[in-house]
Amino acid sequence: MSTTRKPLAIVTGVGPGTGASVARRFAQGGYRVAMLARDAARLAALEAEIPDAFAVTCDVADPAALEKALAPLGAAKAVVHNAVGGAWGSYRDIDPAVLQRNFDVNVMALLHLARLTTPAMIEAGEGALIVTGNTSALRGKAGFAGFAPTKAAQRILAESMARDLGPKGVHVAYLVIDAVIDVPWTRERLKDKPDDFFIQPASIAAEVFHLAHQRRDAWSFLAEVRPFHEPW
Repeated sequence: MSTTRKPLAIVTGVGPGTGASVARRFAQGGYRVAMLARDAARLAALEAEIPDAFAVTCDVADPAALEKALAPLGAAKAVVHNAVGGAWGSYRDIDPAVLQRNFDVNVMALLHLARLTTPAMIEAGEGALIVTGNTSALRGKAGFAGFAPTKAAQRILAESMARDLGPKGVHVAYLVIDAVIDVPWTRERLKDKPDDFFIQPASIAAEVFHLAHQRRDAWSFLAEVRPFHEPW
């Protein structure tokens, strides 16, 4: 297949864990992959590693920068919003500015991303917008006041989009990752945990790809992944 004929996937928040694995999975699935993140050096390394993937340095929380980054890419068949802003602390401890920043990354960036990419999907009558979330989208624990409100709002925004876009042929799904992702900093912090305590980024990527390619007669909106022994 000619590279120029391959469909385009856009992935935000491409870091060393989930984002990179999602980019790899879509490239393996026959896509050109636009990888969005702020870290130009990391993106350059991934660009050299992953065939048909290319770096787009961008802060998704900046609407003007996001629009400028997406403008030359053309129509996407799949978009994955994986960029995330997080913070820990009670409502008394967090810096309100941090909560605002996380809202901009998790919610407002999703809004702008959808407004910029889904019109072409509607015109084509097909496409997928997948959002990676976590358990904070479903519950507000005491120490997650700087994070959970933004993920809950993100889930509700995605649901509103799904109800609007579904009848137009565009699939929107929200993936709750109820697990600790296996990346270097979590391994360092949780040294006493066995390997099967963690969820592998490649496993998350496989589910994201699956959601983006579900048959139209069996679309999911809210999906969950967790290790087999995770209490829930």
